[in-house]
Amino acid sequence: MARFTLPTRDQVEKGVRWAAAGAVGVQLAAITTVMAIDDMRKRREPQTGVFPHLPPQDVPVGKNQFRIYTYGQDLYDDMLRDIRNAQDSIFFESFIVKSDEMGYTFREALIDAARRGVDVHIILDTWGNLNQDPRYRHFPKMSNLHVINFPLVRTGILTGRERDKGRDHRKILTVDSDVAYGGGYNVGTLYARKWRDTHLRVEGPASGLLKSSFITMWNSYHQQDDPRMDPINLTDWEPSIRTIENAPSRAIYPISALYLEALNRAHTRAWITMGYFIPDEPMMEALTHAAQRGVDVRVLIPEYSNHIYADWVARSHYEELLRSGVKIFLYEEAMIHAKTMTIDGQWSTVGTANIDRLSLRGNFEINMEIFGAEFADAMERIFAVDESNSRELTIDTWAQRSAAVRVLERILKPLAPLM
Repeated sequence: MARFTLPTRDQVEKGVRWAAAGAVGVQLAAITTVMAIDDMRKRREPQTGVFPHLPPQDVPVGKNQFRIYTYGQDLYDDMLRDIRNAQDSIFFESFIVKSDEMGYTFREALIDAARRGVDVHIILDTWGNLNQDPRYRHFPKMSNLHVINFPLVRTGILTGRERDKGRDHRKILTVDSDVAYGGGYNVGTLYARKWRDTHLRVEGPASGLLKSSFITMWNSYHQQDDPRMDPINLTDWEPSIRTIENAPSRAIYPISALYLEALNRAHTRAWITMGYFIPDEPMMEALTHAAQRGVDVRVLIPEYSNHIYADWVARSHYEELLRSGVKIFLYEEAMIHAKTMTIDGQWSTVGTANIDRLSLRGNFEINMEIFGAEFADAMERIFAVDESNSRELTIDTWAQRSAAVRVLERILKPLAPLM
C-alpha cells in the first residue's frame, strides 16, 4: 500500500501562492472581459448624454437659502459669478478639475480674483487629476494665491499610519463670509452638460460649516511656506443643518453611520441615488430590513457608469435586494454621479460619499444633512424626474440573465472590499 505523505510547509506555501495567483488571474481576465463588452456596447449604442432635469430649486432652511442643482452648467454659471464677485476670500477644493475649456475658465477666474486682492486658497487632489495636463495644477506665484496639490502617494496603506491614507474626494467652494457650495460635481466640460449630478449652494450662516471644514483640511496638509489659517467661530447654531465628514487622517468615518441610522429610522420611504453602489453587509441589512418592514426603498444608479467593472461587482447584490422588496432603477443615456438620500419627506443628505468601501472607509468625504419637509419635497421632485429617465430592474428580468453573466458576477464579487 502506498504511504500518504503530508506536504511540507514550503509545498503548502507554494500551493497557496499559486492558487492566489490563479484567482487574481481569473479576476483580471473577468475585468478585461467586461471592459471589452462595455467598449463594444459604447461603439454600438453610445449614450446620448441627454437627460431631463429641473432648473435650480431654491429652498429656505432656517436662516439659510439653499439652491439645489441637477445640471452642471447651471451650477458652474453661479459658481463663476460668485468667484468673479468675491471681495475677501475664496476657498476651492475639488477631486477632479479637467484641464479643458471649463477647467481653464475656473482657473482663470480664481487667478483673476487673486490679482484683484482676494485671498484665494485651492486644494486639488493629485490622484484625481493624474490624467490631466500637470501644468494646470501649477498656479502663478502670488502672495495671496495658495495651492495644495493633495499628495499622490499615500503611504498609509503600507505603514498603517492613518494620516497618510485616503484621497481627497471632497468638492467645496466658499466665497467671502456667507456663500458656500458642496456636493457631487467635479469641474469639467463633460460634467457641465453630459453628466447628471447633484450639488448645493448655501447662503447664510450654515455656509460656515463648509468653510470651517476647508480650513481644517488646509491646516492639516499645507506646506511649510503656506500660511496656516485661523479657525472661524461658528456662532449661529442651526440644528436642522449639519456637515458630516469622513477623515482618514483621524480614523473617523461617520457618513456610513449617517446612512445606516437614516435607513434604520425610515418608516414610509427611502429614495437613494448613488453614482457607485457596492453596499457592504451592514448596508445590505439596513436596505433589506427597511424594505421588509414596508418602507418604499428605491435605489437609483447608473445603468452604465464610467467604471464598468464596479457596476459588475455591484451586480452580485441585486438579487438579495430585489427579493427583499428594494426597487432598483437604472438611469439611462447619461452617467448619474449624484450621492443623495431623502427619507420620509423630512430628512435629506447631499454630498460626495458613495455607498462603497472607498467612500465609506477610505476617502476624505463630506455630506450635508438637512432636516426639513420643504427641502425633502424638492429632493423628491428631483428623484421623480430622474426616475422618469430610468428603467426598473425587476426580479423576473434579473433572473433571465445568462449563465456566463452569472459566472462573471461570481468571479468579480470578491473585489467589492477594494472598491
